[in-house]
This record gives sequence, structure tokens and C-alpha cells, in this order.
Amino acid sequence: MKAIIPVGGLGTRLQPHTLTRPKVLLHVAGKPILAHILDELIAAGIREVVLVVGYLGEQIREWVGTNYDIEATFVEQREPLGNGHAVYVAREHLDGGPVLILFGDTIIRAHLPALLARPESSAGVKEVPDPRRFGVAETDGAGYITRLVEKPERPASNLAVVGCYLIRNSTLLGESLERLIREDRQARGEFWLVDALQLMLDAGERMRTFPITHWYDCGTVEAMLAANRELLDLAAPPPPSVPDAVIISPVAVHPDARITASVVGPHVSVGAGAVISGAVVRDAIIHPGAVIEHALVAGAVIGEGARVSG
Repeated sequence: MKAIIPVGGLGTRLQPHTLTRPKVLLHVAGKPILAHILDELIAAGIREVVLVVGYLGEQIREWVGTNYDIEATFVEQREPLGNGHAVYVAREHLDGGPVLILFGDTIIRAHLPALLARPESSAGVKEVPDPRRFGVAETDGAGYITRLVEKPERPASNLAVVGCYLIRNSTLLGESLERLIREDRQARGEFWLVDALQLMLDAGERMRTFPITHWYDCGTVEAMLAANRELLDLAAPPPPSVPDAVIISPVAVHPDARITASVVGPHVSVGAGAVISGAVVRDAIIHPGAVIEHALVAGAVIGEGARVSG
């Protein structure tokens, strides 16, 4: 089993944070988004990973090489033409065997072993109140997917596909992606993976839904903060002992962070080298090297190396 992870998005909805760092290296609940994904893969026994990089891709190459001992291959997506195009540029790795596809801005928890044990292709789904922002799966009475639509204006289902797919017939996926590009099947200027999967369904592929209960979309600042809160509630590390501060769990504080004369928590993630002095910080993500002094910070993402004072 190998995994393909598109991580080349521009992250425009997360600017200005993504002007200097790729989206997948932004922090949530104590570590980068990509670390959450790779740790889940390794725990499920997957050590062969294909990362489709683009914008600021060298940072991702360096970070993975420094922090992980896995069989990582990097494929460059020269133009940001959608998640379908991202998997298309990695098509040489679709060699007929099973493949797991995970989107780089999506964190899931504790589902992969059950998903990988399935004998059929499957798409991770979650019921959402407003599925118009997502790909949507329509199913028959037996739980097989009959139709996949990206961001429909009038959804026929509330089952959002969450960017997690187990594909058993990767050869057919490769053929469908090539047809998607060859026939220029774009929607809103991008090639979408669900459109290639729909071509697979039209060709006779059987695909079931797979319910994902713990799913965290990190595509916006608000979504990152929500993911930070929920992941810390789900499994927060032990709170640090800081003599000159009040720490209110759940928090994730890097050992190299410095906190003095402050109240930190709940739901705060503090990166390496960050400094918090004379401050109150809650419901926030403080990236590595940031400095907060004599300030109240709540409901905010503070970028790497940024300073908030007074």
C-alpha cells in the first residue's frame, strides 16, 4: 500500500500565513498539519508516500527529510490546476496496486486501519449541514456510490467526501485521470479528482462510502482554530509544568517555548522557540518563533516569527 498526498496548494484563504510557509506546514494542536497526516499513515503501517508538491515545495522536501524516515517520493505540480491534476502528475505511481489518497489540508483520526482492510474501493464521507463547499457523494440503498459531484449548488445528499480515498484499481484511476485531462473536463478552472472518480464509476468500478467521524478541514483560519480545539480535546499531551505561569488544559506547548508571568489556555498550541510574557492567550495557535508580550490573544493564529506587543 502506498499513499499519494497532494500538498502543492497555494493556501490563498490562509494568507498572510501562507505567503512564507506552505499550508501543510502550518501548525495545529502542537505540530504541522502534514505531521498529523504522516503520523496516521505510519501508525497504519504505510511507509511509502508520494507527495505532490508545488508552491514552496522545497520547504516540504526539507521538512520531511529532516523529520521522517520513510520512503518519500516528491512529484512537482508546476501549475495549481486542481486536486485531480495533482494526482494526475503522480500517475506513474498508479501501478495497478491499491493506493490511498489523502488531501494535504485534511486531518482524520483513528480510521485508516479499518479503511485499509476493506476489499473494495471506498471514499471517506461525513454528513455535514451544508455540503456545497465540498464534493458530495450520492449512494444507492446498499451504500455504493452512484454519483460524485464537486461543490454542487443544489446537493442531492449531505454526504461530503472528505479527501480520503482507498482505490483498489489504480490502473483504472490512472486511465480516468488521463481522460479527464485529455478531454479538458474542467470545472471552475480546475480538474477535480471526484470527476475522475466518476469516470471510474461510469466504467464499472464499485465504490462504497466509509464514514469518517473525526475529520478536520484546515483550509481557513477559522477551520484551523476549530481543528486545534477539537484535536486538543480529543488527545492533548500532558500540560507542561511552568512555575511562573498558569496553564489551563488542554494545550500543546513545545518544550523549547518560553512562558513567563502569563495565563495560557485552554485550546492553545505553542510552537518551538515561541515566547509568551505577561500575556493571556486562549483559543490560539502560536507558531514557532513568535513573541507575545503584554497582550491578550484569543481566537487568533499568530504566524511564525511574528510579534504581538502591548
